[in-house]
Amino acid sequence: MKLDSEHLEILAAIVEHGGLTEGAEAMGKSQPSVSRSMALLEARIGLPLFEPGRRPLRPTELGASLARLGSRIRHASQEASLLVQRYRQGLAGRLRVGGSPIFMDGVVASMIAEFQSRHADVQIDQSYGYLDQLEAGLRNGGLDAAILPLHPGQVPEDLEFTPLLAGNNVIACRAGHPLTRTKGITLNHIAPYAWIAPPTNSPLYRDLQRALKSIGQDDFRVNFSGGTLASIQSVLAGSDALTVLPYSVVFLSRRTIPLAALPLKIDHAARQLGILRVLDRQLPPAVRQLTGFLLGECQRLQARMDHEQQITRRRG
Repeated sequence: MKLDSEHLEILAAIVEHGGLTEGAEAMGKSQPSVSRSMALLEARIGLPLFEPGRRPLRPTELGASLARLGSRIRHASQEASLLVQRYRQGLAGRLRVGGSPIFMDGVVASMIAEFQSRHADVQIDQSYGYLDQLEAGLRNGGLDAAILPLHPGQVPEDLEFTPLLAGNNVIACRAGHPLTRTKGITLNHIAPYAWIAPPTNSPLYRDLQRALKSIGQDDFRVNFSGGTLASIQSVLAGSDALTVLPYSVVFLSRRTIPLAALPLKIDHAARQLGILRVLDRQLPPAVRQLTGFLLGECQRLQARMDHEQQITRRRG
């Protein structure tokens, strides 16, 4: 036997509010329509829902049990409506986000943690990749958004790119490294030290080659390569090796790992960290929420970094 769920909700309202008129008002319906609904429900089950001749209305044992079910149905319907509303507002749902490893671990992860502390109903599935893999994931529907550094000329026509943070690579080392106490650093000062190289398929590896070439060091000795950001940070902190990292990564790493950026200007590609998405595709509304949140966080981070660099220049 299939019962009309709306009839059960009406029954629950009548029982909870103590009468047909009161139940009708609670449901936003007319009293005659509520009476007809109860007559239909009683005809459907072939048993009375209310004890005859009792005022105020008193449900039968079956009527009370069905009313409890109707109340649960109403609450489930309200939860469903709220979920739809929150999903449309970008406050709930599932996001599949890919990104370049160094930036995801060094900059974005802490921001996503803060985002989820405010939007606990948004589930984020994160993966790693570089431009080719991330583009493929976006186009085949495996990703909703990708976070990576890009030059404006690299953005494909079918994708859109929202810049978040200006690119600025630096030579990084441990805090207390001998070079941090050296004024007027030259190539001769740097030459004795070994280098940590990012994975060879990463843009940062090409940045390392470009940066060293820009200061005249075509040949360089690598003593560690291909690791994750965590392993690169650990080797940096425990040795006198050098590497090239985005300044934002070095800046945020200092919360937990004592790193420093050498005051030496190096050449680097004109890229910006940003969010890449497919044009003309309906994306989960939470993508808008995440994009807006990251924009605000990156603007605050940029202001903090600019402030510190101004202080450093004045001291120099």
